[in-house]
Amino acid sequence: MDQEHLSEATVGVVGAGSFGICIANLLSENVSEVLLYTRRAEVFDQIENKVGNFSQLNAKVKACRDLELMSQKCQLIFPVIPSKYFRELMRNMSPYLKPTHFLIHGTKGLDAEITTSSEVKEHSIKTMSQVIEEETSVCRIGCLSGPNLSSEILAEQPAATLLASKYTEVIKLGQQVLRCPRFQVYGTHDIMGAELAGVLKNVIALAAGLLGGIGMGKNLWALLITRGLSEMIHIGKAMGADTKAFLGVAGIGDLVATAAGTQSRNYNAGYRIAKGEKLEDILNESAEMVEGLKTLETIHFLCQQNKINAPIFEVTYRVIYKGLNIDRAIQFLMTYPYEVDVDFM
Repeated sequence: MDQEHLSEATVGVVGAGSFGICIANLLSENVSEVLLYTRRAEVFDQIENKVGNFSQLNAKVKACRDLELMSQKCQLIFPVIPSKYFRELMRNMSPYLKPTHFLIHGTKGLDAEITTSSEVKEHSIKTMSQVIEEETSVCRIGCLSGPNLSSEILAEQPAATLLASKYTEVIKLGQQVLRCPRFQVYGTHDIMGAELAGVLKNVIALAAGLLGGIGMGKNLWALLITRGLSEMIHIGKAMGADTKAFLGVAGIGDLVATAAGTQSRNYNAGYRIAKGEKLEDILNESAEMVEGLKTLETIHFLCQQNKINAPIFEVTYRVIYKGLNIDRAIQFLMTYPYEVDVDFM
């Protein structure tokens, strides 16, 4: 992409959820046009007319229902859709994508095959960047990770994100199209670490919601955050990530933001479960996917098969999927024989 003429460029966003809307608005401050893709005709009309959830969209944001047209007009595209639809999207886009395209995704989830025997093969667990590599000819791939609560960004409150890619040109281009006075974009080449940090913190946010739902205070919340971060790092290392990403905005930054209250979908789901609501009802009522629930299942089986010690992840799984009493789960963790405080440096 010709960076000298960036202000005249058209950039694509695939996914008209809350974060897709945020990205589209941020892009509209730096480029001439943003195409926001949706499959649904009624959502297309709402985007075009700037009504409902789309009333805050900049006038530069235009609706699109044609992936081929988007691929022709946009060299830079941001896929921002739930992980369970991501591989299908890449397969649908693949015929229209070329090695010259840039894809920077904003999906914090995993692509994994859980068999009927509840087994997860380690090599079958893929990040969204790996899915892009497998399904398309695109080489210049990046991801966004960090404390990006959509409601605050749409309210034009200051925020930041981490843009990770193996390629410096992807990082620089992403920074140029997203940065503005209220939105900072940091860069890293550790794409695996950035993705896994953003994925794994969702499980700790679920656990924080469980604690909030039964009225626990900040002491236990702080303990959950610090010990949860340690487990995130151990799991991330086992999956090939570096420690550094977990100590920056994609790790501890995103963890604190999403584990702090009901603005987070994952925290909110844990909170509602603790209040006695059924998981099925929460899933059916959620307008957007609670990524932490799928991640929790995948990581539970991965830890079991690879003997990864992650007691917080384990008891959170048992509370949500096996009906373990939350007070019993807390008692187990409070008496767990941890050897040292910081064991990941």
